[in-house]
Amino acid sequence: MRAKPFGFALARRAAVSYLAFMEPTQLREYIPVAILGLVAFLFAAGTLAASVVAGKRGKDSAIKDTAYECGMLPVGQGNTRLSVKFYLVAMLFILFDIEVVFLYPWAVIYRGMLAGNAPLIFGSMFCFLGILFIGYLYAWKKQAFDWKK
Repeated sequence: MRAKPFGFALARRAAVSYLAFMEPTQLREYIPVAILGLVAFLFAAGTLAASVVAGKRGKDSAIKDTAYECGMLPVGQGNTRLSVKFYLVAMLFILFDIEVVFLYPWAVIYRGMLAGNAPLIFGSMFCFLGILFIGYLYAWKKQAFDWKK
């Protein structure tokens, strides 16, 4: 059997003493988290119990169970069908909005990168805006922004 090197025994003793020293303090770090979790659980359970107790005293009636529509009785269907154009315009808005969000980091770092490689960063942004503009023209040509049709 081979003898273990002296460094191995020293490292093992240091690791055991470190774990013995650190473990209780690390567990103490989780006490506020556990208290917060307990408070959150008690609050949720308490509000549910209070709503059940208070709800039993209230009386249900047909007028209380109807939908409230600005003080008027609801007439007709509650969910009307929307045109596909509505969803198309919504998707186009999200698309162009997200693409414009990419302009902010570029604008922030542009001045710092201007000294190093200005043509590269300007060219990449010009290509990005060109593709964005082509997409806008395509949507305009297909009359995607027209609400009347």
